[in-house]
Amino acid sequence: MNSKDDNAAPESYTYAKAGVSIDAGNALVKAIAPLARATARPGANADLGGFGGFFDLKAAGYDDPLLVAANDGVGTKVKLAIDYDRHDHIGIDLVAMCVNDLIVQGAEPLFFLDYFATGKLENGVAERVVAGIAEGCKHAGCALIGGETAEMPGMYAAGDYDLAGFSVGAVERDQVLKGDKVAAGNVLLGLASSGVHSNGYSLVRRLAADKGWKLDRPALFDQEQILVDALIAPTRIYVKPLLPLIRAGKINAMAHITGGGLLENLPRVLPEGLHAHVDANSWEQPRLMAFLQAEGNIEPAEMARTFNCGVGMVLAVAADQAADITAELEAAGETVLTIGDIREGQKGCTVSGGAGTWAARSNWSETHHG
Repeated sequence: MNSKDDNAAPESYTYAKAGVSIDAGNALVKAIAPLARATARPGANADLGGFGGFFDLKAAGYDDPLLVAANDGVGTKVKLAIDYDRHDHIGIDLVAMCVNDLIVQGAEPLFFLDYFATGKLENGVAERVVAGIAEGCKHAGCALIGGETAEMPGMYAAGDYDLAGFSVGAVERDQVLKGDKVAAGNVLLGLASSGVHSNGYSLVRRLAADKGWKLDRPALFDQEQILVDALIAPTRIYVKPLLPLIRAGKINAMAHITGGGLLENLPRVLPEGLHAHVDANSWEQPRLMAFLQAEGNIEPAEMARTFNCGVGMVLAVAADQAADITAELEAAGETVLTIGDIREGQKGCTVSGGAGTWAARSNWSETHHG
């Protein structure tokens, strides 16, 4: 004898029952389309929804361009954004980590694509993140021409997400920065960072947990700023102030100070036989960096290879042009620091200061990832 359950129709499975909402994804695309259109620039119309994004190099004004590509993420800084509901500017970090890597090679960022992955799509959060990406693109002068939203139940804990970004830039063949113009006697100019930027956050979060920091309270080093807001300040985008100097041939090389800090990033742009000498006493350690160092009892050498120490970008320039370049960058809103010089010697970097001297030689791998 069959029961009612035996006679019931089998359950009809849907993607939504498995945890993925196609409708939510479509709604997100519709919501963020105006954000993408706001980033339009010559060469791109910044519309979303197709299978790929187009870019017209001729319309962008290039004659003999080389394309340069970069991709990156934000790392565990995303976890701070999630835990403290600070989603609005994390997209700026994503753009910055890519476009700052393009500009050091002389390339103007042209377009950007993002990847947003989560367990369950919460459009309010996703829209805030993408709004930050669009803002970052406007700061960099590039178009947001596409992206991917992945809803993957079981892959992420509730509320978690991760980000990846991809950007392509162009540079005229005769303006590529390859480091071959760097010479002994060049001056090193540092552009001030806006904070921790997007490297070292596993250490920052470990310190916060071990020391019991109250991240939602005013910072000990700045009573007018909430600690989490100081820690999560978005990465500075240096593209627009640097492009005119690159096109005028005034910069010999640039290094984006990311993972590995000053010690490991400066040798990446030096030719053999030249050594970067950085004087750590030539600028004042930002209060946030001093706080991190004191709280973690972090050795100076560890600071110099983990954090940017207040310098987010370094330029190698001819000594007789350093003053004019400094004035031009300051007029564009940058804080410029004279931090050292280039000398003959084994390829590498030495940072010296009141706490001692430490160095990195040319053992950087060509497969190093940012």
